[in-house]
Amino acid sequence: MKNDQKICLTVNCAPHIHTQESVAKIMWTVFFCLIPAGIVSIYIFGWACLWIMLTAVLSAGFTEYLSCVLQKKKSTLADGSAFLTGLLLAYNLPPHSPLWMVFLGSFVAILFGKVLFGGLGSNIFNPALVGRVFLVVSFPALMTHWPKPFSVDAVTAPTPLAIFKDGFSGTNVLADLSVNSYSYLDLFLGFRGGCIGEVCIIALLSGALYLLVKGYISWHIPVSFIGTVAIFSWIFAGGTFFRGDFIFHLLCGGLILGAFFMATDYVTGPMTKKGKLIFGVGCGLITSVIRLWGGYPEGVSFSILIMNAAAPLIDRFTMPKVFGKLK
Repeated sequence: MKNDQKICLTVNCAPHIHTQESVAKIMWTVFFCLIPAGIVSIYIFGWACLWIMLTAVLSAGFTEYLSCVLQKKKSTLADGSAFLTGLLLAYNLPPHSPLWMVFLGSFVAILFGKVLFGGLGSNIFNPALVGRVFLVVSFPALMTHWPKPFSVDAVTAPTPLAIFKDGFSGTNVLADLSVNSYSYLDLFLGFRGGCIGEVCIIALLSGALYLLVKGYISWHIPVSFIGTVAIFSWIFAGGTFFRGDFIFHLLCGGLILGAFFMATDYVTGPMTKKGKLIFGVGCGLITSVIRLWGGYPEGVSFSILIMNAAAPLIDRFTMPKVFGKLK
């Protein structure tokens, strides 16, 4: 090579070490770690949950396959990412969602959350949350229709977070009494209203523990995310400062599902350890602000999407120093 020639390389954040793990193996492992939560939801809310999950997964797979055909590309269905997106979307939907809405949500999640960005590895936002937020904005009434657990006659009831928000904002004087009717055990086991995959905390934690042990996810985002919500809720969610029931806020809504299975997405989150901590704290702050003072009872989806947009900037400012580099 001549002396006057220069080569410039643009390198992303570490790590750059290859392992024996494949994308397909990781995606399918996460998929199966979510299955226990789905089984519990079928037990609590009925067989409608199964049809919603199947519709979401098949719709996501169909959209992914169709996009590959239209682009004359090799099919990417085998990597499992589309099916995982469909399952995560289903877990973020009410138990009695109409199937046409489920199909539309999965279609939007894959097309606008993944394909238009260039496919897996190029998307900026979590595709499942893109689909969910689209449905929340487009069909708010259907996305806030919550059946009571073990109800055979389609009786509906507000979620614990919706009840809390009414009481916190002063619009319902009986809200505090209604919130207190839920025991921590009920919330932990999933005996409450909510989205399909978010209610049973013990099932979600069992899958998350396996992912942590295998090293597929790290503790940085979940701990900083959940810890921030706990601290913020303890300080501001009570009648006075430092009187909030932070355990209630940890067990309600989609916090556990979002913290372990969506905020930890490899593509849309930071790469550095310091960046992951910042990302988790940001998600926790935004979630808490929306829960307490925003227009929605829950803010997990919005917080993750907002922090997805900030992830490249976080990586840029938390990139580790290069050994041997002179200032």
